[in-house]
Amino acid sequence: MKLFYTLLMSVASCFGGSKPISKPTNMTIENNASNDFYKFKMNAIDGKVIDFAKYAGKKVLIVNTASECGYTPQYAELQKLHEQYSDKVVVLGFPCDDFGGQEPGANVAIEHFCKKNYGVTFQLFEKLSVKGKSISPLYKWLTDKNKNGWNEQAPTWNFCKYLINEKGELIKFFPSAVSPMGKDVIEAIAK
Repeated sequence: MKLFYTLLMSVASCFGGSKPISKPTNMTIENNASNDFYKFKMNAIDGKVIDFAKYAGKKVLIVNTASECGYTPQYAELQKLHEQYSDKVVVLGFPCDDFGGQEPGANVAIEHFCKKNYGVTFQLFEKLSVKGKSISPLYKWLTDKNKNGWNEQAPTWNFCKYLINEKGELIKFFPSAVSPMGKDVIEAIAK
C-alpha cells in the first residue's frame, strides 16, 4: 500500500511541477485584494477562532497538510522553519483529505499525530477542503486571481505552499516537492 501511495504521490507531483510560481514583479495588486487576507477568521484545530488580522505586518506560509502522505515528513521541516525563522514568517497548517485520502483522521487525531511524531507547535487549523465544490474560502482566495490579484494555481497535492507578504498579498506558490527549508522558501521569506 505504501508503494502505491508513493507512486501516486510521485505522479501527482509531476503535474504540479517543482518550480515556485511568483507574482510578476511589475504587477500591482488591484481591487484591495491585499486587504482581503486579513478578513479571514478560521477555526484552529482546537476549535478556537483565529482572526487573520493578527498576522498583519508578518509574512505567512500557508500549507495544506496530510498525515499519510509521502511528503508528511515535511512537518518536521515546517516545524524547523517555524522555530528558526519565527521572526520572519508565521507557518499555518491546513490539514486536508483532498488528495489520495491521506488525511482520514478527525482534528483531535491529526493534532495528536503532529505533536507526537513531529513536535508541531506552529498553528494548525481544522481540516478543510482545498479544491472542488466544498473549497474553503481561504483556498478560494489563494487560487482565484480575481480575489488575490494574480494567482490561479491550486494545490496539486498535499504540502503545497503559499507565501503571503507583510501587506497581506499573495506573492508565491511552492509545489509539494519544494522543501520548506529549501533555498527557494528561505530566500523568499528573507526578502
